[in-house]
Amino acid sequence: MKFATRLSLATLLASATGLASAQTVLTVASFKDLDRSVQAAIPLYKKVHPEVEIKLVALGYGDHHNAMTTALATGANLPDVMGIEIGFVAKFAEGGGVEDLSKPPYNALQYKDKFFRFTVAQATSRGGIFAAMPADIGPGALFYRKDLMDKAGVTEAQLTQSWASFIDAGKALKAKTGAYLIPHAAAIKDIVIRSGLKDGEGIYFDSKGRILVDSPRFVEAFETAKLARAAGIDAKVGAWSNEWSEGFKRGTIASEMMGSWLAGHLKNWIAPDSKGHWRSAGLPGGVNASYGGSFYAIPKGAKNKELAWDFVKFMTTSKEVQIAAFRELDAFPALVEATTDPFVDQPMDFLGGQKARQAWKATAAKIPATEVDKLDPVAAEVVSAEFDKVLEQDKDVKTALADAKKAIERRVRR
Repeated sequence: MKFATRLSLATLLASATGLASAQTVLTVASFKDLDRSVQAAIPLYKKVHPEVEIKLVALGYGDHHNAMTTALATGANLPDVMGIEIGFVAKFAEGGGVEDLSKPPYNALQYKDKFFRFTVAQATSRGGIFAAMPADIGPGALFYRKDLMDKAGVTEAQLTQSWASFIDAGKALKAKTGAYLIPHAAAIKDIVIRSGLKDGEGIYFDSKGRILVDSPRFVEAFETAKLARAAGIDAKVGAWSNEWSEGFKRGTIASEMMGSWLAGHLKNWIAPDSKGHWRSAGLPGGVNASYGGSFYAIPKGAKNKELAWDFVKFMTTSKEVQIAAFRELDAFPALVEATTDPFVDQPMDFLGGQKARQAWKATAAKIPATEVDKLDPVAAEVVSAEFDKVLEQDKDVKTALADAKKAIERRVRR
């Protein structure tokens, strides 16, 4: 999913910011695969603004965000429009390097009711800065191999009813087919820590910045995932590793919990030969969660802010543009209006004719508008490290979470 290139951002942007004769150049920096949405939109934008040349600079996920972090810190090699993944929005917002789109001349909050509610919260820092406009989302889903479940006598209801029934289903699957139910027990931990949240609450921090990682929600997440490991239902392989993709190709891993976009990855490059065997269901225990999401921001040092804002609005509030990305790339729209397109109701051949997009839309409408914090990635890293100690070293759960809280407190004070 994350590709890399050896070309430097400075080299790419230097070539992109030269003026074309009688044209204004707008530089858009993006990451794979969000850049494909920009590519799809350029012909549509040229119809409205033939005088504008769009220069798209695309790097791998990690390279792009590292380059944008450096560019915002130094003020050098800044694009006019910046694509950002959800994990970096709060960091860039609170770093002060991007425009607050809630303020004039943008007044972007006039569009907030057009988007799924949780996306607006994701784009807003704790300090109230509306840093970016939402483009696409990843409603959480459980993808599972129906053929393998049928062999094991496991039903979808057993997979989704509760975590206890999910783990029991995994035992039956392993006993009858030899396949693991999930790649790694961490997937369960990541979902349970998002369960029971309400609008305005945070995952790792509350509204006053207090650390929540030793709360009952995290205890339950660690304990449940620990039970899954003890039951032998996870393959102990990390997401996006070679072993992970091979497990799906060979049918030795029978399910995964991720955003709706995983269906496209399974179909296009991970396991194309498994067409018709996969199905999509809600997450176990009725949890509604978001996985990933893409946004567009405008750096404070951008040279063409007026045109940049016009392009950002075009990418995010235009029903035509959002539907084009939806139909061509299966990028689930953040714009609610775009999900009224008949494409939502079309059967998906890869998922055995299932009309899965209807369910993803319903999930998106129920995802809570949780607060984000610039230190969320730090907290997530610390919690994951302590979780590994619970699984691999049999560390006591409450001790691990207490240590996680102390580690985060040290990072916060720096």
